[in-house]
Amino acid sequence: MHISFLIHNAYGIGGTIRTTYNLANTLAEQHDVEVVSVYRHRDEPVFRADPRVRVHHLVDIRKDTAGYEGDSPEFRRPAQDFPRAEGRFHQYNALTDRRIADHLATAEADVLVGTRPGLNVALARRARRGPLRVGQEHLTLDSHSRALRTQLRGAYPRLDALTTTTEADATAYRNKMRLPGVRVDAMANPVPAPDVAPADGTGKWVVAAGRLAPVKRYDLLIRAFDQVRAQRPDWRLRIYGAGRQKDALRALIGQLGLYNHVFLMGPAHPIDPEWAKGSIAAVTSSLESFGMTIVEAMRCGLPVVATDCPHGPGEIIDNGVDGRLVPVGDVRAIAGGLLELINDDDKRGRMSAAALVDAQRFDPARIAERYESLFTDLTARGPAGPLGRFRGSLHRTRGAMLDGAYAVRDAGRAALRKGRTA
Repeated sequence: MHISFLIHNAYGIGGTIRTTYNLANTLAEQHDVEVVSVYRHRDEPVFRADPRVRVHHLVDIRKDTAGYEGDSPEFRRPAQDFPRAEGRFHQYNALTDRRIADHLATAEADVLVGTRPGLNVALARRARRGPLRVGQEHLTLDSHSRALRTQLRGAYPRLDALTTTTEADATAYRNKMRLPGVRVDAMANPVPAPDVAPADGTGKWVVAAGRLAPVKRYDLLIRAFDQVRAQRPDWRLRIYGAGRQKDALRALIGQLGLYNHVFLMGPAHPIDPEWAKGSIAAVTSSLESFGMTIVEAMRCGLPVVATDCPHGPGEIIDNGVDGRLVPVGDVRAIAGGLLELINDDDKRGRMSAAALVDAQRFDPARIAERYESLFTDLTARGPAGPLGRFRGSLHRTRGAMLDGAYAVRDAGRAALRKGRTA
């Protein structure tokens, strides 16, 4: 089976990119697999592709290469195909529209897989007849704007399947979107076994990792650790990642006098050796589409104290067995969850062992097997039926009308701003 993944930028770093390589590398053991990147901004990908996985790009934005296309007239014109309400709309243009459409119209694949809403829309609208069209959702339906949900309704009925990272999000798509004939399945992100020995539980470190972004609520984690420090000053906290909240978090650490207890470590790749140095992992997000860092930590033998936020933590952690779920936004509860494990070596050891066993269900081989079953079932069923195509046409017309309305609105706002600054 020839499986082709379409991704925004396979040469960058991020959860979707890492997940795509994990899945592609495993599927390549049995299938012909390629990863097609819309953009290429560096010579080599950050994540390692299996030698059997072909990685190529559609638009080259490496400024120091002969193939650089960032100055072309098409690159400067705004996109027409890519959904206007999609978060990365500003990064797409007439050139990416054309290259994506050409690729999808000619791709000699049995299965085409999109990896974000805008690319799923392109897949639904532009792919030639024949290949299975499978959209992946790495965010959540509820996190999308109303405008984007409307645009997705105009295209998604033409997909054969849509996968989400959690059952909660799959249920949301089934209940809130009109997707006749589209199979909606929850497929967890695959996380391979680490190349390091599991944590031995002796390091007095709590470890967190992820973007330094407001949704991760590291401010709450730092405040919670101030309470931990009061009881157990022998423990420390390391936070790995980069982002726009770095200065604010550093200021908070200074304000609380935690210079010797909380450390902003910057990004780390690979992250597994850093997990293995700790004994407890912490996730304090207000929202997670899955919670990949939770699984990564568990695969390194760390029990995880996590906020029970939508959507992922509650589907990953068996509360009280391999980790602890605490209320969202509750500093005292976060501190209590950490202290529960810090102060009980036996419980921490039992949860550590359970985390190693329970996280095996996210092994790439198991997730790839589920995708293979999905592709086989869809092939046996045949492509999306006429009802889906008809409904898709109706919703697409509505989506196009709304796109036009948004364009007029945006142009009016731009003209108004220009007038104010003239």
